[in-house]
Amino acid sequence: MSRRILLIKPSSLGDIIHALPVLYALRDQYRDAKIDWLVNDGFASMIRDLPAIDNVILFERKRYSKIGRNWEATTGFLRFLKELRARNYDLVIDLQGLFRSGFMAFATGARERVGFAGAREGAGFFYNHRVPDASCDVHAVDRNLSLVTALGCPDGDARFDLALVDAELDIAKRLLDGVGIQHDERFVAVLPGARWETKRWAPERFVELIDLLDRDGVRCLLLGGPDERDLCRQIADGASTSTSNLAGRTSLRELAAVLNHAAAVLTHDSGPMHIADALGRPLVAICGPTNPARTGPYHQRSGVVQTDLPCVPCYLKSLRQCPYDHECMRTIGVATVAGKLIGMLRTESRTG
Repeated sequence: MSRRILLIKPSSLGDIIHALPVLYALRDQYRDAKIDWLVNDGFASMIRDLPAIDNVILFERKRYSKIGRNWEATTGFLRFLKELRARNYDLVIDLQGLFRSGFMAFATGARERVGFAGAREGAGFFYNHRVPDASCDVHAVDRNLSLVTALGCPDGDARFDLALVDAELDIAKRLLDGVGIQHDERFVAVLPGARWETKRWAPERFVELIDLLDRDGVRCLLLGGPDERDLCRQIADGASTSTSNLAGRTSLRELAAVLNHAAAVLTHDSGPMHIADALGRPLVAICGPTNPARTGPYHQRSGVVQTDLPCVPCYLKSLRQCPYDHECMRTIGVATVAGKLIGMLRTESRTG
């Protein structure tokens, strides 16, 4: 009888990319297993069509956030747990490590429930196989893989295959053509957004950067999610050169397909940074309050631009919390970032 495995990693986008090597390690180890992935509905499209997954289990985060305060949400969540249990998983791996994810692992009734011993919010109480946490300087990808290594999966190269198909790449070409970027035209994808405001470089820096790159003959394309439309429009309007803008006009898979066409990608420490790194695109990542050794690009550490300050990393999310006036990002100069991008493009041009 084949194994029935559930991988719990509901969010966020970058964390889901970090979990892909676990999926592929499980698939290599248990070739005949049924492997499902429990994910927030907002990120499901990123993984739904991956050949290594048998089923995507949708967790309606917004709806279930009202558990205990709304009868419909509460009864809906209880039905969700009943359906999870009916799937008869024998192995559940909780990569989220929070109370809710640990509780869902327990609710499946699986014989083997695996997670980190140091999981937050008491989630470890729900596991019967607790794996010791790795060092704080270990990358999240390697930390995740330590769970499946503890289960007997062999060590190997981390795989991040997003399985983009020709139809998705063709959609990306049409989107690029629609904003005036022709087939095979080289461009830098610029993604100025990030969930934490402390992770963001100032919009005027991006304006200056785009103008500087334009003078060197480098074209830029702004990208971002629906909530980053205004930010990207502000930057496009501020630039002296006409700047293409696809912010809010792509799905997650379409965003990945567009990034796959880029000559280079400029991001903050964000989900798109991990997508670009997974795709192997030349990448420059502007990092501030976080530790790139843990959450930076897995393959392209040399692409990180970060100021060496004693307060870094602080992991503060709000500018109001920062006692140093956001010095970690203010002191990263436009010339430094532009020089790194231009050097990367020239290297790629010589080796491409």
